[in-house]
Amino acid sequence: MPRSRTTDLDPEIRLLGALADPTRLAIVRQLAADGETCACDFTACCDVGQPTVSHHLRVLREAGAVTSERRGNWIFYRLAPATAERLAAIAATLVPGSFTPVADLVAGRRPSEISARA
Repeated sequence: MPRSRTTDLDPEIRLLGALADPTRLAIVRQLAADGETCACDFTACCDVGQPTVSHHLRVLREAGAVTSERRGNWIFYRLAPATAERLAAIAATLVPGSFTPVADLVAGRRPSEISARA
């Protein structure tokens, strides 16, 4: 079944599709833990070869989930600054009224503390 134009153009679908692959999710989790990683270091965490890592990084870059910076012969990757916010916005549309903003989670606030402030 061919993809529709909406699927190809919708940034939310591209992001979720990129994260749906186990190898890409492992890459994103490593970036979340380490902050920045050289492309060559993903082969160890993902147990795949460099060409496969390059493919997955391209998909993540095209979905806007990661950014890259070339330093000499090496390319370093980071999570795109808005990735967590984009995922939070998608989640907020799925569970109205029971979503905790990422900023509150990062600040260590619990849902009960947030409702007490309101």
